[in-house]
Amino acid sequence: MANFLAQPEALAFGKTREQVLAEGVAEAQANARVFEGNRPSNSILARKLTPYVLGQLIAMYEHKVFTQGTIWNINSFDQWGVELGKVLANKIVPELNPANEPALGHDSSTNALIQRYRQLRG
Repeated sequence: MANFLAQPEALAFGKTREQVLAEGVAEAQANARVFEGNRPSNSILARKLTPYVLGQLIAMYEHKVFTQGTIWNINSFDQWGVELGKVLANKIVPELNPANEPALGHDSSTNALIQRYRQLRG
C-alpha cells in the first residue's frame, strides 16, 4: 500500500538533480535519477472489486479516452489499428469453436492462444 501511495507523490513532485546529489548519488548516475514531476495521475481506492466497481473503472477509462480524443480532434474509437483488429477477428471467429477445430494459420502466439481458449472451453 505504501508503494501505491508513494507513486502519485513521485509523479507530482519528482526529484531534482540537487536532491539526487544531496543523497550522495554519484555524479555519473545523477541524470538517470532525476524525475521531472508535475505529472497528473489518478489514484482510486475501493473497499472491494465488484462487477459494479469494475464497470465504474471501465466507464471512467472510456470517458478519459473520449475526452482526450475530443481535445486532440481524433476519434479515439475509430482508429486504423481497430479496423485491422476487426478484420483479423473475423478470421478468428470460426476457429474458436473446439468442435470444429479448423487448422490454424496465424503466428505461433495467436495459434497458442486459440488452442488454449479451445481447451478451456472444452
